[in-house]
Amino acid sequence: MAVGDHGCAALFRYGAVVLFGLEPVEEAAFIGQIKPSLGEPYDQPQTEDLEVVLDQKREGTFENNALTLRQFSVECLQVVADVLAKSVVLAHYEAGVAAAFDLIEPLVVDLNKGHGTRRSRDLLRYIGSTLLIQQRMVGRVEVAEKPDLLWDQSDLERLYVRLQNEYELKERHLALERKLSLIAQTAETLLDIFRDKRSHRLEWYIVILIVLEILLTLYQMFFP
Repeated sequence: MAVGDHGCAALFRYGAVVLFGLEPVEEAAFIGQIKPSLGEPYDQPQTEDLEVVLDQKREGTFENNALTLRQFSVECLQVVADVLAKSVVLAHYEAGVAAAFDLIEPLVVDLNKGHGTRRSRDLLRYIGSTLLIQQRMVGRVEVAEKPDLLWDQSDLERLYVRLQNEYELKERHLALERKLSLIAQTAETLLDIFRDKRSHRLEWYIVILIVLEILLTLYQMFFP
């Protein structure tokens, strides 16, 4: 959509916004305009900056963190916006996963020391957060998928692949999936251990009650 005097913006349903050619005042005004439409906005959103240069002789080359395009067509800018949007989403989840590792580490340390854990609610929250991130990346963002635009504009695929490689979308997505899987497996293992210990504790309670009942019965038999 057109924004400001000479700029434009690409909005994605998963919450990313890519702005082209806006002055700082225009950018702030546009962000303020769309804020009422955002659901659960983040206090500190991830950002990514890229200089785009017009050069009719070259297409999709990077020099000094600047991307060259032969033309500033809507389709070209959509490809650039798609990659930038996926990159900031990955950055957001990478930060979240790093924080999850920091939170779950004390639980693992306690287990290694033989202390066990009683934080079953925390473990369930970690598992739920992991599943939610995976669902959003696959269902909403579709990080590993090419944009639908390339089906009709196959000549832009080279540009998309160049940008995809530059921002290492595939590698970051795979690394994030491995970390999410590790967090989920660790949390599930700790939760299983907690459940097993609680089950053993209940079994001992039952045994103690049975023994007490037997003793009480014997006492009544010999001391009526």
